[in-house]
Amino acid sequence: MKVQGSIAFTVTERSGDLVVSEMPIGPGVKNPYGVVHAGAILWFADVTASILVMGSEDPTEGMKGFPLAINLNANFLGNQTEGSFRAVASFVKRGRTITVVRTTVYGAGNKVIADVTTTHVLSS
Repeated sequence: MKVQGSIAFTVTERSGDLVVSEMPIGPGVKNPYGVVHAGAILWFADVTASILVMGSEDPTEGMKGFPLAINLNANFLGNQTEGSFRAVASFVKRGRTITVVRTTVYGAGNKVIADVTTTHVLSS
């Protein structure tokens, strides 16, 4: 059995205190039941949060100081089969060593799909 997926999203807003991203729902992010896989939702929220922690710096492979997630807490509250999701990430605590970000993923009609809190440390 071969399973294959594909996740992509676009950052639509980026400031020092907020990152907003949009992810289209397509076959590559759906589970066998036809809704978006929880792992795809979590990945979307986590990467959006990481972009917020990075500030104006863009990620590059092997970079120093990447904001490594050391804890993730996710509450999945809904799902959908088509359209897109929007992730909004903002700081709970911005620290020199530990940073905590809350990312809310919204679906159609601003329905909350997931509430995700991530804790990050800078890699060395």
